[in-house]
Amino acid sequence: MLARTADNLFWLSRYVERAESLARILDVALRLATLPSAYAGTSNEWESAIDTAACREAFYAAYPVANEKNVTAFIIAGETNPTSIRRCIEIARHNARAVRTAITTEVWEILNDAWNHLQKVKLNQMSGQDLTRFLAFVKEVSLRFDGTAYRTMLRTDHYWFQRLGMYIERADNTARLLDVKYHVVLPEPEPVGGGLDYFQWSSLLRSLSALNSYHLIYRESIRPWLVADFLILRPEQPRSLISTYKNLNDVLDLLAERYGRQGPSQRLARSTFAELGNVDTDALFQQGLHEFLVGFLAENNRLGMAISEQYLQ
Repeated sequence: MLARTADNLFWLSRYVERAESLARILDVALRLATLPSAYAGTSNEWESAIDTAACREAFYAAYPVANEKNVTAFIIAGETNPTSIRRCIEIARHNARAVRTAITTEVWEILNDAWNHLQKVKLNQMSGQDLTRFLAFVKEVSLRFDGTAYRTMLRTDHYWFQRLGMYIERADNTARLLDVKYHVVLPEPEPVGGGLDYFQWSSLLRSLSALNSYHLIYRESIRPWLVADFLILRPEQPRSLISTYKNLNDVLDLLAERYGRQGPSQRLARSTFAELGNVDTDALFQQGLHEFLVGFLAENNRLGMAISEQYLQ
């Protein structure tokens, strides 16, 4: 396969996954904003949203204050935001068009229809219910893209590069959501595990469509250390860090077999997967969840660069 084709497929799925993540970030902020102040806390949930989306500098260059109107406008379709939801769908569609022969007609139609729908969205005319429906639409596009690719694409390197992009982006997004929730959203005077903490963690789980599955695993009230365990170390949870790295390992091994050699990306993925398998939740909170997640994000970025250097150039 041409490196250019592999690069298009890799970034195609990364941008679809990123659009979904941005929708989920806004969903978290909306849920916290609708809570009474006694439960939502004193911190600015909209400021935490731009931190999670990693666009603080670009946002404040365009807007003076982080509030619902400004943050939703910037994350959904900000003209100076290179990774807005609108821009992510546009880039994904552009990459899909460049590799039409490498994807199925069904996959292409999902992205093309999503882009056509976005042209009709009038952000300045959105009510609260319209915004909720729009975020649900973005998440549905990603789910349909993922499921359709799974059900229609041949299991060749075309499919595997598309999967690599999705898993790299998913690991990054899960880690960022966890980090900002723990490090930014929770006010400093509030004890971990308190009443305020409960409502914020449950909002996070609900936004990830993981609240019911959390209770199926732990069968008790929400505890921050159990949420961390669930989203980092539980292989049953498809968005957990260990689950994404298990999948990354499997796909990279398939590519190594296909091309006849191992490389830096296989070694990095295997090393990070082994480290995750040795993590203890109690020790994780003692050493600092924030510090762990910052380190993980750095390793995940290293893997993305290694994949690019090994296969996409």
